[in-house]
Amino acid sequence: MIAAASSEMTTLLEELSAAARIEDGRYEPTLVPVDTLALASEALPGAHGEGTTVQTDASAAVGALAALAACARRHGGADSIDAFVDGREVRLSPIEPACAAVITGEQLKDLGAAVAQRVLRALDADVQLDGTVLRISFAAGSSS
Repeated sequence: MIAAASSEMTTLLEELSAAARIEDGRYEPTLVPVDTLALASEALPGAHGEGTTVQTDASAAVGALAALAACARRHGGADSIDAFVDGREVRLSPIEPACAAVITGEQLKDLGAAVAQRVLRALDADVQLDGTVLRISFAAGSSS
């Protein structure tokens, strides 16, 4: 129980630190070539589709994808979230209507999702909610 609480606290502090660096203009991502299917698979085991190579901060992108999926489960009530990869785009579904404003960062009820939105924007990724699908499109040459 203590180990789990310690892990949660570490994650919380990392999220707050990332948000502060982004808001202060001090965020410096470590860009590496990585396949989008590999990113999605690390964040959500069982991700499927066909990826492509993008330049992004892999650990930050994985954390953001995982946080968005956790938000969808927590606030949308879905037991599981599907991750489908199509080239530079990762699609998370289902995103239930009750979760829409939270996962897009319009309602600040989930710190992980709010930070994930900021991190992905800092990585030049585009995040759009399309009905019950959250579309995360990584730029071909993602940079800060």
